[in-house]
Amino acid sequence: MTSTTKTTFDASGFQAFLQARQEPDWLTEMRQEAWDHAQAMQWPDRRHEEWIRTDIRIFQINRFSPPLPLSVDSSSMDLDGVHQLKGGIDSAGSIETLDSQLVSDSLSEKWREKGVLFGSLEKHCETHADLIRSHLFSIIDSDHDKFSALHAALWSGGQILYVPRGVVIDEPLHIGSVLSKGGTDTTHTLVILEEGAEATLLHESNSADPTDNGLHLGAVEIIQKANSHLRYVNLQEWGHKTFNFAIQKAQVDRDATLQWTLAAMGSQLTKVNQSVDLVGPGANSQVNGVMFTEARQHIAYHTLQHHLAPSCRSDFLYKSAQQDQSRTVWRGMIKVDPEAQKTDGYQRNDNLVLSGAARADSIPGLEIEADDVRCTHGSTTAKVDEEQIFYARGRGFTRKEATRMIVSGFFQQIFDRITIESVRDALGAAIARQVREYE
Repeated sequence: MTSTTKTTFDASGFQAFLQARQEPDWLTEMRQEAWDHAQAMQWPDRRHEEWIRTDIRIFQINRFSPPLPLSVDSSSMDLDGVHQLKGGIDSAGSIETLDSQLVSDSLSEKWREKGVLFGSLEKHCETHADLIRSHLFSIIDSDHDKFSALHAALWSGGQILYVPRGVVIDEPLHIGSVLSKGGTDTTHTLVILEEGAEATLLHESNSADPTDNGLHLGAVEIIQKANSHLRYVNLQEWGHKTFNFAIQKAQVDRDATLQWTLAAMGSQLTKVNQSVDLVGPGANSQVNGVMFTEARQHIAYHTLQHHLAPSCRSDFLYKSAQQDQSRTVWRGMIKVDPEAQKTDGYQRNDNLVLSGAARADSIPGLEIEADDVRCTHGSTTAKVDEEQIFYARGRGFTRKEATRMIVSGFFQQIFDRITIESVRDALGAAIARQVREYE
């Protein structure tokens, strides 16, 4: 339930947002600078290469309000009921937000005693100011575009995971971000793993109802120090009238490993910039992406694998399926700096088009400035094989059951990479629910 006081994304709305908060001066100054930059920017020009395939003319930001404290009531909502990744796990801690406001946070005492921080980013801006100030927006460019600048000015309900040096958390942690009808989410997720630390983080973003509208202006910022290891799973199922704009970035240092699995199945329109910077020798990243669209959904991911140090490995695999009149856009780039010799970079995007009116745009790219590298990329787009459907129907399956099996098989390569069984099962079930009869 939102507040009856309507504010918009203008100067008065921003001042109301600031006045409703009690924050350190350094954070207010950071917000003001980002707001000033946002006001000096234009909305993205569709003639720009990054936006030429994503039309935002239907988006009107002042249909929504900046998040204000005490503007939500979660008592009548079953927040656990909208989540899919919590089943079958014993979590070390959890964070729940609704419309960018903290509802609850918890962390097992045994991890708290080891110095782990997991909870409200806003609270920790006061209790651990030096830590947050030195890392917040340290790797994300808040001037990337107007959406990024607005997020930097108006983020609220953020989450932090900080794992001290050498601490290995052997239980997953869970974050749930929920939008009510017409709500706004501007959460910023900050993950910091010190040298030798390990963690598994499950993060899902849902609307209270799959038909709801809403706005998400978000960011994920992952900072991994040497020899740290992170498994990060992100499931996005915003309501199908929700606009989703986000910037996501990881920085992986020497001999550290990142396995980042994402599934994007919600929203009306999504535009995400995702990048991984490999900044220390021996850094290793694997990104597994699933996109499934239906109706008139439009989901666009622009990915960057940036090799800045030698002997690093990056592996990006995105698989997308499109139904009805929906559209996906994937634009990937492997960038290798001159110092990044012995690079091993791989990117691939496969698309399964389930309708004659659906569309998949796939644009892989390489920018290599080193001469001792192995970089490969590829892209495929195909329809469901009618012979496979015929074969399955000849063994008693309906056309819909046959299509569901084919689609599940198409995504199996992604599922095989997921090491958490409950997550693997949840993603498979989520995709299977959305498959309709292929025509």
